[in-house]
Amino acid sequence: MQASFQPAALVRPLPAGSESASRNKPNGLTGETGGAAAMPHDSDNAPAVRLLTDTLREATRRNASDLHIEPAENGWRVRLRIDGVLHEMATPPAHLRDAFITRVKVLARMDIAERRVPQDGRLRIATSPGRPEDYRVNSLPTLFGEKLVLRRLDALPTDLSLDSLGLDARQRDAVDSAIRAPHGLVLVTGPTGSGKTLSLYCFLNLLNSEARNLCSVEDPAEIQLAGINQVSVREKAGLTFAVALRAFLRQDPDVVMVGEIRDEETADVAVKAAQTGHLVLSTLHTNDAPAAVARLIDIGVAPYNLAAALRMVTAQRLVRRLCTACR
Repeated sequence: MQASFQPAALVRPLPAGSESASRNKPNGLTGETGGAAAMPHDSDNAPAVRLLTDTLREATRRNASDLHIEPAENGWRVRLRIDGVLHEMATPPAHLRDAFITRVKVLARMDIAERRVPQDGRLRIATSPGRPEDYRVNSLPTLFGEKLVLRRLDALPTDLSLDSLGLDARQRDAVDSAIRAPHGLVLVTGPTGSGKTLSLYCFLNLLNSEARNLCSVEDPAEIQLAGINQVSVREKAGLTFAVALRAFLRQDPDVVMVGEIRDEETADVAVKAAQTGHLVLSTLHTNDAPAAVARLIDIGVAPYNLAAALRMVTAQRLVRRLCTACR
């Protein structure tokens, strides 16, 4: 059974002078460029700050992959996605909604004055001493205010082996043979949230050695692996998948990972890199493996180039497992 969580109980009167103290003492939450400090004491922070702190702690304790902060006409609610299913965690006091959302946007380095268009940001926290966690934040204007979704980037499994992917012996041998080839294009397909990026990290972890130069470009980098040169896309600065991929080819790479093939330019560079002696790993949004070929041709890749470069396409889904205590 899931433990109950009632953040409303966290809201209590502030001691005299605590509001000014909260502006002068570290709060333990930082933006993307700062370090992550220890989580704050309740007495040093306003109710919305304490509520955010405890909400993120609870998400970590319950191993949630996403947090949904959803405004309504007369209040708001917080839901956690756990094992692929959303669970309502709390219905906090209505008067804390705006302060809570503003707090998240400040920490994620988002424009708090802009509420009419979607925004993206990122923040880092330390839910326990020495354990910082990264969150990707997206805001969406709705009828009753901004809805926020926070994706826990550190909620992925630490076991990055092929055995952790649930492959049978035949599939494992096919994957192992494809990713150990000296060149070619290996694609992982499936719907959003099906674990495609995790599969690519498992492939990279298997190939990671002193003898290879591995590079990856993602939006953003979700797992930090020692020994891999990782780049995060920054489209506003002109750093796109295609730009980073072209730069990789001048960095003498052995293996290149592209977080996602989205457009003709990225697909063209990836296919040509696979034809010129590089192993290229990437993901594609299709519902099954055969559709990947049609998708790439539709994007603009010439069929003869695709035939020469494509080495393997896999398709995957997440399968829910029964709780070991409840089944």
